[in-house]
Amino acid sequence: MITAGCLLLAIGVYFFKIPNGFTTGGVTGVGLILAQFTPISTATWIIILNVFLLILGFIFLGKGNGIMTVYCSLLYSAVTYIFEVFVPISEPMSNQPLLELIYGIFISALGSAMIFNNDASSGGTDIIALILKKFTSIDVGKALLLVDFAVASSAFFVFDVQTGLFCLLGLFAKAFIVDAVIENFHTCKYFVVITTKKDEISEFIMNNLGHGATVSKVIGEYTKEEKTMLHTVCRRTEAIKLRNKIKEIDPEAFTIITTSSEIIGRGFRTV
Repeated sequence: MITAGCLLLAIGVYFFKIPNGFTTGGVTGVGLILAQFTPISTATWIIILNVFLLILGFIFLGKGNGIMTVYCSLLYSAVTYIFEVFVPISEPMSNQPLLELIYGIFISALGSAMIFNNDASSGGTDIIALILKKFTSIDVGKALLLVDFAVASSAFFVFDVQTGLFCLLGLFAKAFIVDAVIENFHTCKYFVVITTKKDEISEFIMNNLGHGATVSKVIGEYTKEEKTMLHTVCRRTEAIKLRNKIKEIDPEAFTIITTSSEIIGRGFRTV
C-alpha cells in the first residue's frame, strides 16, 4: 500500500504538476522553482532535497526519523527521476490547465493519503516539521502552511499570474482532499436495531461478520412494547449484508444506520 502510494504521488507530480509549473508547496514545489534558475532538472532537485532533508532528520531526530520515511522519500524521488529519463515531458499533456490541476492534486493527494494511512511519511517538509516540533514551540502546522504558501505564491513571479492562481488553489485543495481520503479509509457503519429477534441478529453479527454487539431492553413510549435495542459497528462492505439480513430476520425491525469516520477498538483500528 505504501509503495502504491509513492507511485501515485510520483505520477501526479511528474505528469501533471511539473509540466504546468504547479508549485503547490513541499519539496516538489521548491525543486520546480530551483529548476527554472539552474541547469538541474526538477526530478534531480527532488532527489537532492529529499536526501539532504533525510540527513538532517538523522542528525536531529536520530532513528526516530523512521525507516519507512527513508523508503518513501527515496522511492518517490527515484520513480520521479525514472519517469524523467524514460518518459520525458517538455510541456503539458493538454491545453486545459484546470483539468490537469484537478488530476495532479487528486492523484498525488490519494498517494499521500495511502502513505499517511499506513503510518508512514514521504519525508520532505514533514522532516522539517518534526525538527521544529522537537526544538521549538512554533505551531508546526501553521509554520508549514506559511512555507507552502510562500512556495505556491512564488509561481506568480517565476511563471505567471494564471499559474500562481492555480498553485494557490491546488495548495488549499490538496489539504482537504488528503483529509477526506484518509477519513474515507476508516469510514464504518454504526447500527442501532430495535427488534424482537435479538438472538438471530446477534448470531449473524458474531458468526458471519466476526463483530460483537451490545444489547439492552427498551420500551417504546408510543406502543408500550418491550423490545431489545442492539448496537453494533461494521465496515462499509459488511453494512449491506447486515442491513439485508436484519430485513430478512425481522421485517418489522426499526434500524438506524449512521456513518462513523473512525472506529478504534478490537477488530477495527488501534492507536
